[in-house]
Amino acid sequence: MNKLSNEALLSAYYAAKKHNLDPEFISIIVEEIKVRKLHVINDESENSKKE
Repeated sequence: MNKLSNEALLSAYYAAKKHNLDPEFISIIVEEIKVRKLHVINDESENSKKE
């Protein structure tokens, strides 16, 4: 994962969420996002909780 740019990592996260990929794979991406201290915007799960 560390070879991906920040933009590519976030794109992978959004695509994985959109296509309901393996939760373990998404968790790996999320951990890397946290390590890099990136901000995820328009997370569908957060938006659905607000509605």
